[in-house]
This record gives sequence, structure tokens and C-alpha cells, in this order.
Amino acid sequence: MKYQSTEPIAIVGIGCRFPGGVNGPESYWKLLSGGIDALGDIPADRLPIDAFYHPEPGRPGKMYVRNGGFLNGIDQFDAEFFGISPKEAARIDPQQRLTLECAWEAIEDAGADPHEFAGKRIGVFIGISTDEYFFMQSHEPESINAYTNTGGRMCIAANRISYVLDLKGPSETTETACSSSLVAVHRACQSLRMGESDIALTGGVNVILSLASYVGYCQATMLSPTGRCWSFDSRADGYVRGEGAGIVVLKPLARAEADGDRIYAVLLATGVNQDGRTLGISRPSADAQASLLREVYDDAGLTSANVHYVEAHGTGTPAGDPIECEALGTVLGGPTHSLRIGSVKTNIGHLHAAAGIAGLIKTALSIQHRQLPPSLNYDRPNPEIPFDRLGLHVQTELAPWPGKGPAVAGVNSFGFGGTNAHAVVGEYIAAELPLPTKKPPNLPFVLPLSARSDGALEQLTKRYGERLRNCEDDELIDICYSAARRRGHLGVRTAVIGHSVDELREGLHKLETAKTWRGVKVGHESERTPRLVFVCCGNGPQWWAMGRTLLEHDAVFRSTVEECDRALRRYTSWSLMQELLRAESESKIDQTDVAQPALFALQAGLITRWRSWGIEADAVVGHSVGEIAAAWASGILNLDEAMRVVFHR
Repeated sequence: MKYQSTEPIAIVGIGCRFPGGVNGPESYWKLLSGGIDALGDIPADRLPIDAFYHPEPGRPGKMYVRNGGFLNGIDQFDAEFFGISPKEAARIDPQQRLTLECAWEAIEDAGADPHEFAGKRIGVFIGISTDEYFFMQSHEPESINAYTNTGGRMCIAANRISYVLDLKGPSETTETACSSSLVAVHRACQSLRMGESDIALTGGVNVILSLASYVGYCQATMLSPTGRCWSFDSRADGYVRGEGAGIVVLKPLARAEADGDRIYAVLLATGVNQDGRTLGISRPSADAQASLLREVYDDAGLTSANVHYVEAHGTGTPAGDPIECEALGTVLGGPTHSLRIGSVKTNIGHLHAAAGIAGLIKTALSIQHRQLPPSLNYDRPNPEIPFDRLGLHVQTELAPWPGKGPAVAGVNSFGFGGTNAHAVVGEYIAAELPLPTKKPPNLPFVLPLSARSDGALEQLTKRYGERLRNCEDDELIDICYSAARRRGHLGVRTAVIGHSVDELREGLHKLETAKTWRGVKVGHESERTPRLVFVCCGNGPQWWAMGRTLLEHDAVFRSTVEECDRALRRYTSWSLMQELLRAESESKIDQTDVAQPALFALQAGLITRWRSWGIEADAVVGHSVGEIAAAWASGILNLDEAMRVVFHR
């Protein structure tokens, strides 16, 4: 295995759940670009806050905060979708459930069928740092069962994804506190560059289930009593806790390009180091962070002039922000270069082990949109941060990407035990490609839909209906292609057919309300795999325009018929192609010597097209001239031999 240290790594898929109702990259960008503050009160049904709250810091066993960034419905999990029994699901940490869901969604966002990942060298690298769900169960020993350990241990966060999807690459869990997920991203990039993984799923997760950590952070006065992350502001008084999960799909850039993937951004370099001994184990080091920055940007072949933005760790703590800004300004800023900085923690809180992946996804989306979203809660500069000398500028409004040339940004993350991580993210400049092939005229669009259950299919139908509300007809070929070829096809299935957005939208509406439309119904996948037979017809069904539309618009079909024509011309003085394209008044298709070669060629063209889509028959039968087509399809005769038999017959 050759180590490719400079191979760019493409981000091709994103799955995420963050506070504020974020359930994917689109809703995340809406939150970020809208400058939305998703922090709020600790849900009453999550933690018994009233019994532990006291506004005065330092009270033993008490916490002085009442808020954070929380997800809704962490107790909800479609266990059946993943083939998990209800008994086991009840013992699985919500963090494992979230990463499993986000991994599936990230793969689908990458335009891939999760089933096709099975058995392949795909690595999984997850950052996680709490196992509160396991300890909740350990307080009731009599309730512990066979699933408690696998459901609660942090290592299983990565292993469960590998198990459920049958992935054969490395499967690792990283725990470095707040830098866990960005360290996991670094490991994923290393694995891809070393060749031990062909594709990687990486990210992190954090869910708050216990007051113990809250009380501990309050006793250390790390949390903001005002309930906001005042990153880089003079009011900085600690951070606000948050929860969420994010997974990205990574591929070496060359492979992503070859696969025709949509690329959000590329990772140009990543790195990890340690603070070593500082004034305290949780106190960061500007020197160590600066050293890491120099190494990573040297590895990327970039100077400070190339870097436009850094998504900072930016917790809003009195000690952390000035130290981080000193490192960023020393290496990437300066009086002559204004470096823009921000922190997503002002929107969703500090997600601990998932903080780095939240920042990375934000940065990738910002680069994709070539816009910088605002960092909130910044009004009065922190006097401990010399912004002018360091050349730092806090981004406070949605604005176009600064600077000329390809967008370049950094993502910074450090753990409270001293492990630092940094990633350099660049814009992907796609080569100019030919316009996508347009749908042949008069042929309908087919939109296949599938899910694990009838209820899930209804929800999917609604989402596609919403997607088509603001869709143009020329977008349909991409939507239908992706639904057919770049999604997994699950057990409950249907399809909607139409020639336009309006017809498909009407079909989705009728399907949603009546469960049927123009004869298309919701059906269930057979429990046993059906066998497929090609039945090739004999003389009789021919007509003058058969195959005409396919000859005009399907290159694979036409190429096969043309090959049949060339083979037949060795024995005849007329052209099969010309006969197939004659006007009705001139057609000789009812003459046996024309009809039978035409029927053979038509069936050979159809079978070749089906095979190009991966549709192979288990058996082939035929009648009359169809016997010759069946002999060709089964490999008994090659095309030249088959056309010779057809002619002499």
C-alpha cells in the first residue's frame, strides 16, 4: 500500500441531526444562513432540572444553568428498518441509533445504495465521549440483559454501523473529548490515503442523558450562566452544552470524480497533536495549536494568503477564545491579512464529541454555497483578543465568500484533555462536463419510491411532493434517475409515472390519498427472490413502427440492431435498418423474410438494453424465430451465427 499524503479527500455525502429541527444538510444550511439561535431550556421530560438547579455557582450537587441545545425525539427509533428487535433496541444507546440513522442518510445523500456497500472495504470512524445510557442501566442490575453491553459501550457506535451495513473496512471509535469527531475525520483520511479503506464514513455524536456532567461542568464554572455562547465577545463566560450527530461520506477525489459524485468540498489536509503539560489539563496551549496549524497548512501546500475563513472551536470561554485566537492570528492572520472566523456553537451549543463534525459540515456547506453564515452573539470584542494585531474579523452576517480564487477554510477543534485537531477544507472546482442527456420526447418519467413500511412510504411520498412543488420539468430527469439508480430499493414499493412535473405531482397526491393511480399500486417485495425468464416471441406480432422510438433515442438498442443489420447484409441485398424505418405505406414488415430478422433484432436489442441495466435472466425460452433469439441470449449462438440461422430459416 502506497501512502498518498497529498491525495485530496472528497466529501460526497452528509447526514446530520442538530438542534433547531435540523435533520439534513438542507435544513442545517437554512439554520446557519438564517442566523438562527437553536438554544433553549432543558426539556422537562429529559432531565429533572428543578431538583438540581440553583442560581448560585458552587453549591455542592447543584447546577446554575437551565438551558442547552437539544434534539427532539431521541427516544424514537425505527428499529425494524435496521432489522433490530424491539428488545435489543431498548438497550441501544440513542447515540448509536443516531449515528446509524445519519450513516444511512449520508450514504443516500451521496447518491449511493447502502445495500451496495455490503462486503466492501469501507471504514467507519466515529467520535464519541459519553456512555451515560449504559450507566443509567447499571443502576438497576436486575434490568440488565444480553444487549446491555453492546447497546451501551462506546466502541459499538462505529461497530454497529459496520455490522448493520456489513462493512469490511476498519471500524474505530475515537474519544478525545471535544475534538473526538475531528480526530475521527483525520483517521478516516489517513485510512483512505493508506489504501486500507476505499470509502469512509466518519463523524461524531453527543447526547445528554445525565445531570452528572452538567453538575461537574458547573462546579468547574465552565458553563455560561447566561445561557449563550458569547464566542469572541467581552461577555464570554462559558459555553452552552448541546447534542447532535453528524456523519460524512469520504472518498479519494479521483474515485469520487470517476463515480460521478456530487462533491460538497474537499479535505486538503488534516492533523492532530497534543498540548502536553500546561497550567492545567483542561487549559489549551496557543503554541501547540500554532504548531499544528503550521504543519497542516504546509502539508496542504498553502500559505495564510490562501485561507479566507476558519470555523473556530470558539466555545466562548474566557481562557479558550483568547488562546485559540492567538494561535490562529499568529499563523493565518496578521495586520496585512484579515482572517474571518466564526463558531457554530453560537447557534447550536457545544456538542462536545460532535463539535468538530458540526463545524466541518458547516464549513463544507458554506464553501458549496460560497457564502459565510453569521456567528451569533458577537457585539463587543473580547478585550483579551487583539483583533487588529492578529488580523482577525468575526463574521457577523451572511455574506458572499471573501477573496478571489477557490475557497479555502480551516476547521479547528481541541479537547479539554489537550488533543488538538485541524482540517483544511477547499472548494471543488469541477471540470466542465457535457450537459446531461435529455429525456427522449414523448417518453414518460418514472419515479420509483420505496420504504420499509407503509407509513414510511406515505411520508416519503409527501416529501417528494414537497420537492416537486418548486421543480422545473428539466430537473425531473435528475430526480428520477437518482431515485432509480442512486437509492436503496426497500420492501414496500411503488412508482409514479408522468410526462411533466404537474403529472408526477398529481400522481403523488393521488397515490397519497387513494393508494392507486392509473393502475400503479403499492406493493410489497416478495419474501423469496423471484426467478426471471425472457420469453422470445415468434412470427406474428410485428408491425410497421415497432422499435421506432428506441431506434431514434436509445443508443444501446440501436447499436445492437445495427450490428444485426451488418450481419444480415452478408446474405441479403437489402438493409434491415431501412426496412424498420420505412413509412407505413412502404413497409414490407408483413413479408416473412423481413419480419423474422426484424423480430430477432428487436428482441436482441431489448435484451442488450436490459443487460446494460443489470437485468439478467435465469432462463430463456422462445417460439419459432424466438427460439433463435433464445439461443443467442443464452450464449449458444453468437450474433453472426444467429443471423445466419434466421436468414436460412
